[in-house]
Amino acid sequence: MTLSKKNSIVALLLALSLVCFAGIASAHVTVQPKQTTQGAYEVFSVRVPSEKDGVQTTKVKVRVPDGVNVSRTEPKPEWTAELEKGADGKIVSVTWTVAAGKGLASTEFTEFRLTGKVADNVTELGWKAYQTYSDNSTVDWVGAKDSDYPASVTAVTAGTGAGDGHGGTAGSGAQSGTAAADESAQTGTAAAGGNAAAESGSAAAGAGEASGSKVPLYLSIAALILGAAALITAISGRRKR
Repeated sequence: MTLSKKNSIVALLLALSLVCFAGIASAHVTVQPKQTTQGAYEVFSVRVPSEKDGVQTTKVKVRVPDGVNVSRTEPKPEWTAELEKGADGKIVSVTWTVAAGKGLASTEFTEFRLTGKVADNVTELGWKAYQTYSDNSTVDWVGAKDSDYPASVTAVTAGTGAGDGHGGTAGSGAQSGTAAADESAQTGTAAAGGNAAAESGSAAAGAGEASGSKVPLYLSIAALILGAAALITAISGRRKR
């Protein structure tokens, strides 16, 4: 085997590996925000991209970490939320199922939101998610950080001691948005305003990740360029022989 042919094969394999990596990276189910504080009332957003061609995402199940006490979920058109509770009445998982004939296509994503209080002594929250497609296949997002299908992790820092009126902290936009939403729900007034505040909080929590979300796109473009270059090199080598 000539050196030119070896180089062509190596380049082609590298391009294929980058394509595969970019596809996996862009499909992760994640929970936002990536950081919160102990004792905080928080809005958590489960971000679900649908990646498989020809089938749709029809169900998403999320196991609630022990370190957070979920109190409610946000209604979502065409989706039904089912709450599973433990013997102590605490919500241990939430399953969202789409209406018959509906679902997320491979070019779509959505977010499911829930609110809860973070424990005072926890340092991280591990979210295990299970994504079901219309062909009944399931992707389990339960692995370690560097695995192909990692569970999402929220880091938890020590509380600042500043009260938000609910026993938590009011340091982040998401927390203040949640507090406003909870206050509105408890008093029965300004429900629409509470939802708007929660929406604002969720947007603030995810703002830090906006630039990072483009990384898979850049990887895909780089992989396509390398793949094309490898193919041209291989064809040129054959013509010379």
